[in-house]
Formats: sequence, structure tokens, C-alpha cells
Amino acid sequence: MKSEDILIELEELSSNEEITKDEIMEILKRYARIISVQDLMMATAYMRKDGEYVQKNYREKFLKIYIKYFIMRMNEVKEFDDYEDVPIDKDLFNTSFPLLERTFEKESRPNDKSNKFPLIYVITSLYTTFILEEPIHPVGSEFPGSLFVEERNGEFYCPVKGNQKDNPNAICHLCLAEQTPDI
Repeated sequence: MKSEDILIELEELSSNEEITKDEIMEILKRYARIISVQDLMMATAYMRKDGEYVQKNYREKFLKIYIKYFIMRMNEVKEFDDYEDVPIDKDLFNTSFPLLERTFEKESRPNDKSNKFPLIYVITSLYTTFILEEPIHPVGSEFPGSLFVEERNGEFYCPVKGNQKDNPNAICHLCLAEQTPDI
């Protein structure tokens, strides 16, 4: 089983009339199990390298959140069974495929077929969106300008989502959060 095979399985799942959380979790768990501790360490190093371009005063906060919520969630995915097996938003699921494919292309490294970062990214994004029904950037994530992802009356808001509307590669298109209205 290769990392990119997850896209084939998810696309096959999209042909179902209805898609349930259990069906998605079955796939996510299977692929999370092929991610080793070494893969997680390599992904962490990759994120730290990528974090060099984040403003210095936000870098450690950025890395702490990303490593915790993107990388370390793999163990949570493998073990998590505390969800209600209900149908998901099939339209959002189906429109996620071009974004997920671009994520694999963008995050893959041509000379490193063992790179599991794209797989980790896809699993975490789908798990957070469709299983946990939370924003991809967790509540409390800070952005430049002391702006935060927040929850108000059960709704999630992100202060930078609107900035990504013209970026076809932004994972924000899959995220449940809405643009913070007063920004």
C-alpha cells in the first residue's frame, strides 16, 4: 500500500450515495497505521524547516500547534472510536479531491518516495473536518496581528480564511471555520 493510494480509496468512497464517518475512519486508520515513528520525526523536521519562514515572534507558537495537531494526531486517529457514525457532508467531501491531490503534489519530494508528510497532512485534514467537525487550525491558533481562531456560540471563526479564497492550494477551502466577521 502506497501513501497516495488513499486518494484512490477516498475517491471510490465518494461514489457511495451516502458517506458515513465510520467509512472514512476505516480508511484513515488503515493509512495512519503505515506511518512510523520515524515518519513522524521526519515530518516534524520538515515542519520545523518550513517554520523558518514564519515570523520569528510567532514561530514557536506555530510549530507547537502544527506539530501537536498535524503530526501527533496520527496516534489519535489510530485509536479514536468515540464518534457518532453519521453521514458527512458529501458535497464538501467530493469537492476536497482536487485540493487533496494538489496537497500530495505540493508536499511530495520527488527524490524521497518514503516521505509520509503528504499522507499525514491529508489524514489530519479529513479527520479534523469530517470526524471531529473542528477547524483545521485549532481554536486558539494565533496569526500575525494577535488574531486567533475562535469559537463563538458553537461556530468556528478564522481571521485569515478570507485571505486564502483565491489560493486554490489552501487547505482553508476544506476547513469548517468561517471568516471572522469583524475582521
